[in-house]
Parts: sequence; structure tokens; C-alpha cells
Amino acid sequence: MASSAKGASGQSAAAEGMHRYRSHTCGALRKADVGKRARLSGWVHRVRDHGGLLFIDLRDHYGITQVVADPDSPAFRAAEAVRSEWVIRVDGKVRDRPEGTVNPDLPTGEIELFAAEIEVLSAAKELPVPVFGDAEYPEDLRLKYRFLDLRREALHKNIMLRNEIIGSIRRRMREAGFFEFQTPILTASSPEGARDFLVPSRIHPGKFYALPQAPQQFKQLIMIAGFDRYFQIAPCFRDEDARADRSPGEFYQLDLEMSFVEQEDVFAAVEPVMRGLFEEFAGSAEGGQGKAKPVTQTFPRIPYDEAIAKYGSDKPDLRNPIVMADVTEHFRGSGFKVFAGMIEKDPKARVWAIPAPGGGSRAFCDRMNAWAISEGQPGLGYIFWRAAEGGQDAGEEGGAGPIAKNIGPERAGAILKQLGLKVGDAAFFVAGNPAKFYKFAGEARSKVGRELNLIDENKFEFCWIVDFPMYEWNEEEKRIDFSHNPFSMPQGGLAALEAAKSNEELLALKAYQYDIVCNGVELSSGAIRNHLPEIMYKAFAIAGYGPEVLEAKFGGMLKALQYGAPPHGGIAPGIDRIVMLLAGATNLRDVIMFPMNQQAQDLLMGAPSEVAPKQLRELHIRLALPDKKG
Repeated sequence: MASSAKGASGQSAAAEGMHRYRSHTCGALRKADVGKRARLSGWVHRVRDHGGLLFIDLRDHYGITQVVADPDSPAFRAAEAVRSEWVIRVDGKVRDRPEGTVNPDLPTGEIELFAAEIEVLSAAKELPVPVFGDAEYPEDLRLKYRFLDLRREALHKNIMLRNEIIGSIRRRMREAGFFEFQTPILTASSPEGARDFLVPSRIHPGKFYALPQAPQQFKQLIMIAGFDRYFQIAPCFRDEDARADRSPGEFYQLDLEMSFVEQEDVFAAVEPVMRGLFEEFAGSAEGGQGKAKPVTQTFPRIPYDEAIAKYGSDKPDLRNPIVMADVTEHFRGSGFKVFAGMIEKDPKARVWAIPAPGGGSRAFCDRMNAWAISEGQPGLGYIFWRAAEGGQDAGEEGGAGPIAKNIGPERAGAILKQLGLKVGDAAFFVAGNPAKFYKFAGEARSKVGRELNLIDENKFEFCWIVDFPMYEWNEEEKRIDFSHNPFSMPQGGLAALEAAKSNEELLALKAYQYDIVCNGVELSSGAIRNHLPEIMYKAFAIAGYGPEVLEAKFGGMLKALQYGAPPHGGIAPGIDRIVMLLAGATNLRDVIMFPMNQQAQDLLMGAPSEVAPKQLRELHIRLALPDKKG
């Protein structure tokens, strides 16, 4: 369909040699252009009828310009016909907006284009999802019509923000002396913690490539090859379930590696890049209208064990000022028999306190207790300190609540002093083996922080989590296993591995592994690598992987390490998560152009899909589908 209303403006524009579709973009015209003829092309954002005068908001990638057509204009008939999301060309004259109609929120808000000619370049069917406005609608519908969803202002700006952030990262990495190299997409399968996406080989029947979960081995090989500093905006592929902070299928990371470095050298290289990046884009939320947020200037180093004890998480949100404390001794031998009995029977039993500044009311404490029960816990013990001025809790010296009554004013006062609390505050308690309750304690800390509005939303708080355990206990298989990255260098090297004889000693070993965390979001993991074959053999043997397994799975790496490998290390911050934080989004799918849904389906392109029998025969594959009856 191509209707038009031709007039003197269009003929004049053609005579002047104007471009077929536009002389300006929809975000370019300003007050200085008043009186000029202009040609715009774009999408009809919306049409407004003001008593015979038609207003068309014309939109393209660059902005919106108001187009006006009155009944005397030869373009009026065409203007009456157009609908939302039609693509049109408009020729006309730039003029000032009438007094009182200037729109200060639009860069083009002082002018309008008086239409002399409108050509419909492409008509649109009735929209399955709206483009104008920010109304919410079902995610699967958004993903099925993602090309329409991407026309929405907020999402469009998020994608452009992503482009700017990646450009800034590349510039900063080059300025820091890193070189950009690309690593293979088709590679060998390796056990790196998640499921591989496998690609069958037609030329080699029965064998498979894998899409890389990360360029881990390749970037180490680049160091061994002598290139010193590498980075890449790397695509990674993992066959794992989706969640708000993890996109199924594929994601991107700033992958980097450095030679002849220790842990602090990696921190010194990465910190300025991350800090500068977040300072540059700290006001990007809300389409660039957000308030610039302060960024941590020196990222604190928090040992893993300390992070678990203080925050109940290895990705703590430091905007929340609550720091948990071990108050076991205040309950040992106390009148609160539930905790005292635990402490007496189990040497591993501890009591942790979660301070709640400003939470000193029975109503709030009961609400937290009810929340704990809803989370499958037996409850959440508490003490709250309230001035004894009469009422229900009058005279409860030293604290209020059942625990306070049982332990007495002296112990309750000691807890108050240790936690640095005061009248009007509260404390919640979790008891047992910390290995089993620390995650819940961390969730309770976060819940208290949110409920009492203690979290400062207007800043970016970074930290490094360091000294991760080299190994963990695999409860399912009843054995020692790697806890983080099998390629990491254990602290103390080979001597530390050989000296550890018991499971307890092995589980106490630390590695040169580290995470970078911002506002409670883990942005990446990294490590100083194990560059010595003898340490790798020993480290894998402890985890139950014999030499034959190591050589079969990581033969290329082992071979390379035997020919002179430099000490090296690196990290890989997630691009999607960085953009999500800077855009002020809460879901990764709002910062990825064509994401999959929660079931790892591409609803727009119809993937995954069935393939023709001929393709399967070429790949020597026969399907063995699960029985649908079950």
C-alpha cells in the first residue's frame, strides 16, 4: 500500500535534490530550523485529533517530531488515514509551536512540521501489543513480538545503553593495555559446572562439538602463547534454567586474562575499569534521567568466610548497613533452653544475631516471625528494646519478648551493647549449624533491611569476595569436590595440598579465587590460575579425578603447561548484569535484544525446532524421545 498527497512542498523538495526518504531524522529539528523545508520518515507513534486539526507524533530511532495537518493542507486526507505504527514519509515546513504548546521534555519540543505531503511507505496491521506508553503485558507476548517490544521507548533506550557501555568497556580495556582477540565458538566439551550445548559433527560421525561455557582454556592458552594481556566481549553458552539475573542459553561477558600477575594486580587492573564505567553511566536509569549515583572508590576485600558470617551471602548487598554477629556466648547456659540446649549438645552450633535498627516494636517482630514461618522455618526469635512508659511491654527491663524474659536483663543488655543497638531497635536470632542456616540468615538480613528502609538505593556499592574454599563437600556423592574453579591456584601451592590429610583440612584450604559484587549482584568470578602441571594433577586427584580423566578432558591445557607457562590470572564480569544494574532494570531480558523465555525458547524465531529427517541422517542421529504417556 502506498498512498500519498502531493503538493508544492514535495515537488520543491524533489527539485532541490532532497533525499528520497529524509532530510533530517525525527530527533534533529530545532528552533534554528524554523522556516526551512524538511522531509522526515518514521513510524506513527500516535495520532491526535484536535477539532479538525490532526497531530501526528512521528518517531524514528533518534527521536519524535510533531507533525501537523489542517483541513486546508493537501496532506490532510492521508493524515486522516494513517494509524499507529504505519511507516510514512512527511514533507513540510518547520514552524514554531504555538505559544503554550511547547514540550520541554522533547528535544524537538519547540517546533513542529506543518505537513504538505504524506506518503505511506508501509501500513501496519492491528497491533498485538501496544508500542505507545509503558503498560505491562505478558512476557511471552512481548517476546513473540519482540520487534514491536523493542520499539518501546524504555526498552529501546536500554539496548542503546548496552551499545554505549560495551563501547566504553572496549575503550577502557585498550587504554589499560589489553588486546582484543576472538576465541573459537565450536570447541570440545568440558565439565565446567553447567551443561554444554552440543553440536553434532557431520564429518566425524558420533562425535560432537560444544559451544563454550566460557573461553576459559583458550584465554589461558593465549597467555601461554605469550600475548600477555587479552580481553574479549565473549559469547558464552550454558544449558541451564533461566532466572531474573541469568539468561538461558547464551550470555556475554568481559573476558580478560593477564600474565605475570598476582591477585592484587588483577584487582588493580579491573577496579578502575569498573569504577570508571559505573561513574560514566551512573545516571542512566530511567532513560538517562536518573540521578547520578556515587560509586565505591576503593572496593573492599571481604574474605568468603567473613562474608558468610556478616551477611549470610557471598554476594552481599553492602547498601544494607546490617552486619550480623555471633552472640553464642550470651546464650550458653542461659534460661532460653532451646538455644542453650543446642550449644551444649553440638560443638558446631552457633547463635547469630541480625540487628534491626528502628525495628523495636512487637508488631514488626511478629511480622518477621510470620515471614520466617512462611519460608519453611520454625520461626525467628527476637528481642526488642522499648522505653517502659506503660502499655503492653511496660516494665520489661532489658528488652521485650519471650527470649528477653528467659535470658534476663543482664544478658539482653550485653547483646544490646555488642550489637551497638539502642532503645527502639530489635535483634533477630538464628541458631544451629551455620553451614545449614546461613542462607536463611542472609535472607532475613535482606528482609529486615528492605522492611525498615535501611537500603540506600542511590549508590553502587562494590566489593571483592576473596579467599574462597578450594574444595567443598559433595553431599550427594559423599566426596570432596571443587567448590569454584578447578583451574585455580590453591593458596600455599603443592605443599598445602600435600599437607592436608583429613577432609576437614582439605575443606579448610583456600584458593586464589575472587568474585566482584555490586549491590548484591555477582558480576563475575575470577582466579589466579594453576600454571604448574604437578599441582593440577594433585588438585584433581583430591577431587577424585585421576590422571586419565584429566588428560582426556584437559589434554590440550596440560600439554601447554608442560612447555613453559607464565603465572597468570583473570576474571570475566557479565555484560548483561552490568547493563541491568546501570539501566535500573530488574530482569536481564530487559537489556538483551532477543532473549529467550523462561523455558529457553525463542518465541519469535521458533527455536528450538524440529529438523528434517534428512538433516538427522546426515548427522547420523536417531531420536530417542521420552515417552509422553508418563
